[in-house]
Amino acid sequence: MNGLAVARQYYRTVGRPALQAQFPGLLPRMAFGLAGEGSECFGFDDALSRDHDWGAGFCIWLDEADFRQYGAQVQAAYAALPAEQAGFPVRQEGEYGSGRVGCLCTQQWYRRYTGLPEGPRTLAEWRRVPEAFLATAVNGEVFDDPLGRFSAARDRLLAYYPEDVRCKKIAARAAVMAQAGQYNYHRCVKRGEMVAAQLALAEFMRAGMSMIYLLNRRYAPFYKWMHRGLEGLPKLPRAHGQFARLAGAAPGAQAEEIMEGICLTVAAELRRQGLSGSSDSFLQTHAAEVMAHITDPALRQAHVMEE
Repeated sequence: MNGLAVARQYYRTVGRPALQAQFPGLLPRMAFGLAGEGSECFGFDDALSRDHDWGAGFCIWLDEADFRQYGAQVQAAYAALPAEQAGFPVRQEGEYGSGRVGCLCTQQWYRRYTGLPEGPRTLAEWRRVPEAFLATAVNGEVFDDPLGRFSAARDRLLAYYPEDVRCKKIAARAAVMAQAGQYNYHRCVKRGEMVAAQLALAEFMRAGMSMIYLLNRRYAPFYKWMHRGLEGLPKLPRAHGQFARLAGAAPGAQAEEIMEGICLTVAAELRRQGLSGSSDSFLQTHAAEVMAHITDPALRQAHVMEE
């Protein structure tokens, strides 16, 4: 069982019955699930993940007024739940993993990851939130939410970026992929500057994987899970394998060939999505075409490399 399945079972078999017995009137205003920080919230956990901040546990989200009045009591009831589930111990929180499960405030939850109690609404607000934070805010699963307030903010975030913001980010990623991968990498290798070449390769990989998420309308997670999360995405399904090959490629011509293949694949998808009409393989050209699709005047006039 992965962590999300353990959490779901822990909630269904012991958590909900106990809380229903103690807080029958409050239960219809509680939301339950597991989301936020940790590999188990993305479904990426494995045996190695269990050495810290892992175990049976779930989130209880209360609206701000209810949290102020009942939060301490609900947290005490949560802490008194059985110490294991299906042979797995309850979550043992480390120094940096506290406050991820138990009784939480809905507004504080969204403020923690987006800076705002209900998440971003304006273009400027959307642009300020790091993409990995948005991925963290909407991962995992909501088990029950009869009131619907926690899920309302979650569903709005899951609907993804406003199109102008998505286009701006796509243009920025295309520009970085062109600059770091299609231009600077070759020049660094040719000069024998292999440290600089590796840095260019890393910039290309980070921008390239983020591009795949943007084209799939999914938020890219924290860097160590970016490649893992590509697996199974419906658009550009070959990207997971392409980046794996690039990571293991010999420096120089072999890596350049794989990067060029990734760029060609991305360019084709940009055309399929109507974001570019260019047949050029150089992604800088496509960045300019994508910028032209932005309707907000200030955003359209921003530098292409800005997110």
